[in-house]
Amino acid sequence: MCLRPTPPPPVPADTAHVARSAFPRGNLLLGLRDGLGPVFHDRRFGRLFPTKGQPAEAPWRLALVTLLQFAEGLSDRRAADAVRSRVDWKYLLGLPLADAGFDSTVLSEFRSRLVAGGAEELLLGAVLDVAAAHRLLRAGGRQRTDSTHVLAAVRAMNRAECAHETLRHALEVLALAAPEWLLERALPHWGTAYGPRAFDDRLPKSAAKRTAWVRTVGEDGHHLLAAVSAAGTPDWLARLPAAGMLRRVWIQQFYLSDGEVRWRTKEEGIPPAARFISSPCDPDAHYARKSSRSWIGYKAHLTETCDDGLPRIVTCVQTTAGPTADGDVTTPTHRALRGKGLLPAQHIVDTGYLDAGLLVETRRDFGVDLVGPPRPDPRWRAEAGKGFAMEGFAIHWDTRRAVCPMGVRSSGWTPSVDTRGTAVVKVKFSARDCRACIHRADCAGPKAKQRLMTLRTRDEYAALQTARQRQRTPDFRGLYGLRAGVEATISQAVRGFGLRRSRYFGRAKTHLQHVATAAAMNPSRLVCWIAGDPLAPTRRSNLGRLIHAQGAA
Repeated sequence: MCLRPTPPPPVPADTAHVARSAFPRGNLLLGLRDGLGPVFHDRRFGRLFPTKGQPAEAPWRLALVTLLQFAEGLSDRRAADAVRSRVDWKYLLGLPLADAGFDSTVLSEFRSRLVAGGAEELLLGAVLDVAAAHRLLRAGGRQRTDSTHVLAAVRAMNRAECAHETLRHALEVLALAAPEWLLERALPHWGTAYGPRAFDDRLPKSAAKRTAWVRTVGEDGHHLLAAVSAAGTPDWLARLPAAGMLRRVWIQQFYLSDGEVRWRTKEEGIPPAARFISSPCDPDAHYARKSSRSWIGYKAHLTETCDDGLPRIVTCVQTTAGPTADGDVTTPTHRALRGKGLLPAQHIVDTGYLDAGLLVETRRDFGVDLVGPPRPDPRWRAEAGKGFAMEGFAIHWDTRRAVCPMGVRSSGWTPSVDTRGTAVVKVKFSARDCRACIHRADCAGPKAKQRLMTLRTRDEYAALQTARQRQRTPDFRGLYGLRAGVEATISQAVRGFGLRRSRYFGRAKTHLQHVATAAAMNPSRLVCWIAGDPLAPTRRSNLGRLIHAQGAA
C-alpha cells in the first residue's frame, strides 16, 4: 500500500447535525475534535509507507482509532464496528454517516508498520505537539516519573514447565513445517508426552519421579536438536525460530556431562533473570521481583508534567524488562525528553531513579535538577549514630586527605574501581593512630585495626552529600510531595486502560501498547482542561472527612 497524504477533511454537515442532536450537552470525542482538531496528519506517517501501490487507509484516522480502541479496551473487530456504527467516532474521524469504514485487519497492519519502523512514539508525539500548540505544555517546568509492573501475555511457568513447553512448541512447528522429516526421527512416546500442555499439578509429585521426568524431557530435546543439526538436514530447519528457541532454552536449563543430559542447578550456573527465558512464547518477558511482588513480564515507566496552572500530560513512556532497575531508565528518559524539546528544570523521582552518579550526570549532561530522597548510608556506623559515619569525616579533595572526627589525618588515598566498574577512592588511616584512639571500636570496628573507607569521586560525593542535606529541609518535603501525583496517573492507566496486562507478545509490541495508552490518556485530560473542569482532589473516606472537619474546627 502507498500513502498519498491529504489534509484531514472537516466534519460533514450531516454527521455534525446528527452528533449534535444525539449529544446536546456535548461528548468527549466531540469536544476533542472541536477543541484540538484532528490531532494527526498523514505526513507524520509518510516514512512508513511506500510511494507506489494501492492507496492506504488514511493513517491519521487509523492513529485516532488506535487511541480510541486502547481508551475503551476494544478489539480490532469491535473498533472497526464502532467506526461504522458510532456517530461520535464518525464526528471525530470526519466521516459521513453512510461511510462503511474499513476491515479490522487494517488496524493490525497499521500497528505492525509502527513497530517495524520503530515509530511508536509518533502516536504520543502528535498529542504533545497539539498540547504545545495550545500552550498547555512547555519545557523547563516540573515533571515526575514512576513505574509499575506489567504482566506478559504468557502464563507463569516453573523451569520444568518451561522446558516441556519449549520442546512441545518446537515439535508443533516442525509437524507443520516438515511432517515427513519429523516422522522419521520422532521417538514413539513423543505423541503422548508432548501432545498436551504441561501444568505443574499434572507433573509427578515425588522428587525421584520428577527428576526422571525432567531428565527424559532433556534427552528428548537434545535428540531433536541433534537431528536438526545433523548433516543432510535442510538448513532452513535449523533456522526456524522454534528451533533457535529450543537451543537457547536447553543451554540455559541443561548441560552435558559424560555424554548424559543433566538438569542445571545453581552449582552449574543458571543465567540471571535478565537473560533467563521464562516462556518460549515471549523471550522478552523475564521473571522479576520487587519487595514482596513477583511477576513475569515488563515494567512501564511513565513521566508526566506537574506544573501549577497546567494540565497533567504524559510526556515520556519507557518499557523495560521486569528485572531492569529503575535507575537504568533515568538517563534514557532524559534523552527522550531532550529529543522532544521537553526537558524539565526539575525531575521529581523516588529513590530507585537516582544515585550519586545520576545526580552528577543529570545536572552535567541535561541541566536537570534530579529531586528525590537518596539512599541512606547503609553502613553500621551510620545506623549506630555515634558520629563516625562517613559524613562525620572532613574530606579535603585538593590535598587528598581525610580527617576523622578526632582530628586524625588519613595515611592513604588510592583511586580505584569497585566490583561494578565504578570509579572510587579508597582511604585508609594508620593502624598506629587507630590503636591509640579510644573510639576505635565505634569507628573502625570491634576487631579492625584501622579505619578503611571507600568514597565516590569528588563530584559524586559532593552531589550525594548535598542531596542528603537537602532531604532534611522543609522545602524538599513540599517539593517531593508532588511526586505522589504520578501514582494517580498510573492508577488511571491501570484501571481505565489495562496498562498492567500486555495485549501482545514481545517488548516492542508491549511498548506500542504503553505509548498508545499514554497518547489516549492525554487528549481526554486536555479536553477537560480546556472545558474548565478542575483537577479532582484526592478522595477521602467518610471517616477521614469527619476527623479532618473536626480538626479544622
